[in-house]
Amino acid sequence: MAEETKAPATPEEVVVVVSDVPEAEKPATKEAPVAATPDEKPNKAVVVEGDEATVSQSVSFKEESNIVADLEDPEKKALDELKLLIQEALNKHELSAPPPPPPTPVKEEEEEKPVVAAEDASSSAAAATETTEEVVAPAPPCEDAPKIEEVEIKEPTAAIVDEDGTKTVEAIEETIVPVAKETGEASSAATVEESKEETTPVVVEEATPTPPEEVSIFGIPLLADDRSDVILWKFLRARDFKVKEAFAMIRDTVRWRKEFGIDALVEEEGLGVDLEKVVFMNGFDKEGHPVCYNVYGEFRNKELYQKAFADEDKCKNFLRWRIQFLEKSIRKLDFSPGGISTIVQVNDLKNSPGPFKKELRAATNQAINVLQDYYPEFVAKQIFINVPWWYLAFYSLITHILTLRTKSKFVGASKSAEILFKYIAPEHVPVKYGGLSKEGDHEFSTADAVTEVTIKPATKQTFEFPVSETCQLVWELRVAGWEVSYGAEFVPTAEDGYTVIVQKARKIASTTDEPVICNSFKIGEPGKVVITIDNTSSKKKKLVYRSKTKTSE
Repeated sequence: MAEETKAPATPEEVVVVVSDVPEAEKPATKEAPVAATPDEKPNKAVVVEGDEATVSQSVSFKEESNIVADLEDPEKKALDELKLLIQEALNKHELSAPPPPPPTPVKEEEEEKPVVAAEDASSSAAAATETTEEVVAPAPPCEDAPKIEEVEIKEPTAAIVDEDGTKTVEAIEETIVPVAKETGEASSAATVEESKEETTPVVVEEATPTPPEEVSIFGIPLLADDRSDVILWKFLRARDFKVKEAFAMIRDTVRWRKEFGIDALVEEEGLGVDLEKVVFMNGFDKEGHPVCYNVYGEFRNKELYQKAFADEDKCKNFLRWRIQFLEKSIRKLDFSPGGISTIVQVNDLKNSPGPFKKELRAATNQAINVLQDYYPEFVAKQIFINVPWWYLAFYSLITHILTLRTKSKFVGASKSAEILFKYIAPEHVPVKYGGLSKEGDHEFSTADAVTEVTIKPATKQTFEFPVSETCQLVWELRVAGWEVSYGAEFVPTAEDGYTVIVQKARKIASTTDEPVICNSFKIGEPGKVVITIDNTSSKKKKLVYRSKTKTSE
């Protein structure tokens, strides 16, 4: 795992960057680019500025296109080969069939052949000879009987018994069957007529061919349309475009989904009660991926922890709920070529019980195994925020079960707003993580764009909202960490107009219960509202704000 921290590291300064390059391959120089394998792009370095650690965007993993025209020829060939294997399995109804049971071992006693004694073999041969003679013995002569050719009946050669008791027949003499000579053509013609009457043609009906079985994964029928190709690409990429391995993964996934009862699980109600704050979807990242938040700190609540992990049954229900939540999220994705078919995971580790809780650790490992085995390539990025000191140790425990491709999607930092704003616009980031996304009805929505500004230490920042007509101006803003002064005033365009103090400058502490400031001002003439943020601290600040006008009543 690649990580760089300022030494000595404190809990607030721990920075985690997970790359897809083994530790031994990484250079010793702190800010030098990481050497990459031929198929991978290098990571950018971790940058340490003053007493703050920041993580530059990792480019070790770039989401590939899911459009056929964008694939390389070997990848297209692999896709075609995989589709042929799947079609063959569907035709034979083998894709969802359970694996055949292992062969039952044969006991040694059953494998031994019985040994026939020489005397028994000789007596058997003699008996066979007597029986043969009785069957072919000539009948007494009859005056009306047809003449029979004289035939010579030779006795069968006696069987020779080898030392191991098995019998071998050296030769078998042909027995000439007596043939009656028919006299007269009438008798022969009558026989032919009887043969024709007795022989009737037999009509063999052809069996109706069995139609191929229909199999769906993540709500998408396999081989039904081009959405299925997007699903197949995920499995191919997860197995480095090795067709047989990708097919085996698909087959195992189909069987697991059938055994686990995924389709019924999606419709099941009552799972995940009281866990809405643990895992939830909120907004989209800058590339349009839905964002899922996992808030492990909620398990500090002992009652909630007991409900989720008190015993084995509760742990199973927790996993079932988590898979149900994932399935519902996946079925809202766009699997058409060029569509968004992955999500971004944000993992909040603030106040998390950590890996020292064995039940949580076991559930986490189990969930990771399920995701890697049966949900390939559904995560575009894994973002870790509020990273504590123990995360490094925990990651070292689970890194062996993560693939290089999975690890290349990891990025993390101790400060939530800064890392989230790299990937998610502030209007989509929840208020608790430094953004402006709030639950319930309010003046703004995610359609209202937000402006980001970095305020340098010991500087004053001003910005304006110009207005040309009578209206109601509404604005909201916030500063990460606050510890700044905030003020607002209206300045009319007319030279003889008077400036109006909208908000007298006031200091806002970092412990304030007012993370977002919302103001409005009724404007009766052209002018502008000027906002002033005075950063008197020694640290740079991240400011986000937006505004809109409403018809004045």
